[in-house]
Amino acid sequence: MKHLHTKFTDIQVRKILERYIKGEIERKYIQEILGIKKSRFFALVKRLKNDPDNFTVQYTRKKPTRKLSKEIEKNIIKELKIERKLLLNKKAALKCYNYTYIKDYLKNNYNQIVSVPTIIKRAKNNGFYLKKTKKVIHAREVLTNHIGELVQHDSSHHHFSPYASNKWYLITSIDDFSRYLFYAVLIPRETSWAHITALEQVILKYGIPFSYYVDSHSIFRFVQKRDSIWRNHYKLTDDVDPQWKQVQKDCRVNVIYALSPEAKGKIERPYRWIQDRMIRSCFREKVSDINHAQLILNNLTHKYNYEWIHSTTKEIPYIRFQKAIKGKQSLFRKFALIPPFKSTKDIFCLRVQRTINAYRSISFNNVKFNIKNSVPHDIVDIRIYPLNYDVSELRFWSNNKLIDVQKANNHTLNLSLF
Repeated sequence: MKHLHTKFTDIQVRKILERYIKGEIERKYIQEILGIKKSRFFALVKRLKNDPDNFTVQYTRKKPTRKLSKEIEKNIIKELKIERKLLLNKKAALKCYNYTYIKDYLKNNYNQIVSVPTIIKRAKNNGFYLKKTKKVIHAREVLTNHIGELVQHDSSHHHFSPYASNKWYLITSIDDFSRYLFYAVLIPRETSWAHITALEQVILKYGIPFSYYVDSHSIFRFVQKRDSIWRNHYKLTDDVDPQWKQVQKDCRVNVIYALSPEAKGKIERPYRWIQDRMIRSCFREKVSDINHAQLILNNLTHKYNYEWIHSTTKEIPYIRFQKAIKGKQSLFRKFALIPPFKSTKDIFCLRVQRTINAYRSISFNNVKFNIKNSVPHDIVDIRIYPLNYDVSELRFWSNNKLIDVQKANNHTLNLSLF
């Protein structure tokens, strides 16, 4: 019992100790009654013997409580007012205050260190407090034993900045074992090429993982009866591979599909963390441009990977990732081109097939291409690699041979890539 003064009065403790001094009761019984250990017991006996007139067990603070300066108090209220204004903004879609964010914001922007309980106390005293809604608790555990064993990949469509006219998409890839965020990029439109670009950057930088974990979005998976544009009554679910999955097959990566958002809990939690802080930061900086928002996202991603201790693993993601590499707990394979491919542009690309006509040419989106070294009536695989917003490189393959390379305007080809 640490707080003796809350359970007994000075007179009660004094009478019990006096009975011990007179030899009327043994020490072990007194310790059990008072709920104290041996060292504290003898300390109390010594205090009673040395100064019986002033003996007390009441707690007295040795140092005065630390008072916040007026400037800190002012900044706490200022940030709480901004939080309230943000909560009233319908675009933000936030339902509660984030006192931890305010604590970090005060430290990073005002160089003022304040505890979360202190901020909450000021919030309650000034009417800036809302109870958090109870959420269904899901199992939070690491199900893999190696980095690269499972990479979770997903996108989120949200109003990341109340000052932006449109919603943006956040594409993210995260390692299951280390919780290290490999990729986090904002884009105005979600396309197959955006997800293929994410694949390219992760695989070329870290290696080829054992498996990817995604939902059943049409970019990742063909589902019969749902994807009506591509529907073929002779094709069942997964009989047709979308562009993104074709890249995974070329890289020899296993694809696992989640059947619900709850099944993707490990990536949903970082989304909520990043999404919450993105909205609050963009609101304070009045961000309306996606490039400005990306800079904020880069800063948050760096903090998540290199500074924050993950609540499940109890480790900083980057440190856990590096420990796994040193401990040879990795299922990443080094990326290497498999013959007959000549470049990464033949792997991380969009694909389409055409038949060469008698004039040794093909038509793609009403644009004709004369193909060098081609044979009439052969099938040609066109691998399209966008070089930038305006131009793409078209690589023509036939009979496992690269027969021609050409460049074309994306707008002329009617390619909606970005």
